[in-house]
Amino acid sequence: MKKLLGTILILIFTVIVVPTISFLYGTPLSELQLEIMEQMCYIVTGVILYSFIVGEISGNNSQTDKLWSIVPIYYVWHMAWMAGFPNKMILLSILVTIWGARLTYNFGRRGGYSWKFWDGEEDYRWEVLRKRPGFSNPWVWKLFNLFFICGYQHALIFLFTIPMIIIAGSEGANIITPIDWMLSVLFIAFVTLEFVADQQQYVFQMEKYRRINNNKDLGEYAHGFVNKGLWGLARHPNYAMEQAIWIIFYFFSVSATGEWLNWSITGCLLLVILFKSSSDFSEEISANKYPEYINYQKQVPRFIPFTKFNGQKG
Repeated sequence: MKKLLGTILILIFTVIVVPTISFLYGTPLSELQLEIMEQMCYIVTGVILYSFIVGEISGNNSQTDKLWSIVPIYYVWHMAWMAGFPNKMILLSILVTIWGARLTYNFGRRGGYSWKFWDGEEDYRWEVLRKRPGFSNPWVWKLFNLFFICGYQHALIFLFTIPMIIIAGSEGANIITPIDWMLSVLFIAFVTLEFVADQQQYVFQMEKYRRINNNKDLGEYAHGFVNKGLWGLARHPNYAMEQAIWIIFYFFSVSATGEWLNWSITGCLLLVILFKSSSDFSEEISANKYPEYINYQKQVPRFIPFTKFNGQKG
């Protein structure tokens, strides 16, 4: 409990402090970049309040999950529009739209959406967390929902799209270079691998529950979790690809500015931290639920295939 709360506080702290330091000590923003930043902050604040209010009224705290793959599409196109649709920003907006369409499809087929927009499947981890000491207090949970589930995560979603702002004020905003095309190929490749990983997970779970519901022998599905295909190379291949996608997205700002390090790196770095913490929580649940999962942790790396970090902390 203390470890989890400590992680949450660190995440919230970093999402405020890291961008602020980077912003203050990085290259000063142009008038256009400041205008985009100001307007986007109002929009993101509105999205945070929407997710919190709807989540509290409906009792479904996955409102942020429903928007995770949708709002970045709006954000990038809105920023491109404010910048006058320079070529590089159009390219990035198309790439993010491809990413978002795929992720929205995957979330939707798992029951994440309903014609009642506030309804749909809730992330199973929130139910587990609500039952834990401390979080079972309704007011503690409300604060957690506001500041972490809605506040932190929506701030993070915006932060990993902010290379668009860096590009908006650069001299290379209208030039699509060979490096940009190479980055685009990598971006699409990672989206494709993420789709394959999610498809393997989906097929496994559908067949497992089909057998359970029809009282059939589970056979190779008896251990309960997918461990073949991409999941035999990494325990979270979909998470690994998601991180890689937004790291690649950051490098478009490097291509536009010629600077290897700029303040827009904040988003992808914080995303990496979030996925480490998120996978820790998911694996704790899986290890308690499936007896064979601990051996799987020892044999298969967490994110990067063929690495030596094969243990539970790898």
